[in-house]
Amino acid sequence: MKKKKELQRCVWPGTDPTYVKYHDKEWGVPVYNDRTLFEFLILEGAQAGLSWITILRRRAGYRKAFANFDPKKVAKFSEAKIKSILKDPGIIRNKLKVHSAVTNAQAFLKIQKEFGSFSNYQWQFVGGKPIHNKWKKGIPSVTKESDAFSKDLKARGFNFVGSTIMYAHMQAVGMVNDHIVSCFRHKQVKKL
Repeated sequence: MKKKKELQRCVWPGTDPTYVKYHDKEWGVPVYNDRTLFEFLILEGAQAGLSWITILRRRAGYRKAFANFDPKKVAKFSEAKIKSILKDPGIIRNKLKVHSAVTNAQAFLKIQKEFGSFSNYQWQFVGGKPIHNKWKKGIPSVTKESDAFSKDLKARGFNFVGSTIMYAHMQAVGMVNDHIVSCFRHKQVKKL
C-alpha cells in the first residue's frame, strides 16, 4: 500500500488543526465581500500584540459579540452594549480594541458611501488585483502597500490599523499571496 504523500505547506500553521484548516481554506484567498472584509478588520485589530491562533479560537465569540460582523449594527453600539461585550469571555476583553471596532465600523460605512463598497476602496492599494509573491522564506511584516493602506485608514479615523496589522489583513484577504512557493496553496491561490 502506497503511503500518502504529505502536503508541503507554509511553516506557520504547524500542526494545530484550527490553524491548518485556516491556512488551507482561507488564508490568501481573495475576498471582495464587505462583511467579510469588516470581519477581518475587527479580528486583525483584536490580534494586535497577540498570536493569530488566539483570535481564531475566539472567532465564533467575536461573531456573536459583534452582530455577525454587520458594520451598520456595530457602528450603532451604545456604551451599554460595549460594557456588556467587555464582560464576554468569548472575546479578548480589551477596552481600546472593542471601542475601536465601533469607531472603525463608523469609518467603514463612510468609505462604503464614498467608494460604493469597502472592497473597491481596499483593493485600490494593490492595483485592483492580488500581488503574487514568490517567497521561499523571510516574508516581510510590512510593505509600501500596507504603509499606504494604513496611513489612509488612520487619516479616515480608523484605529488598530498600523502597517503590520494591515499587512496581516492583506495576507488574510488575498490582496497578497504570501504562501511560500513550496506550499501547495501558492499555486492554488494564484489561480483564483
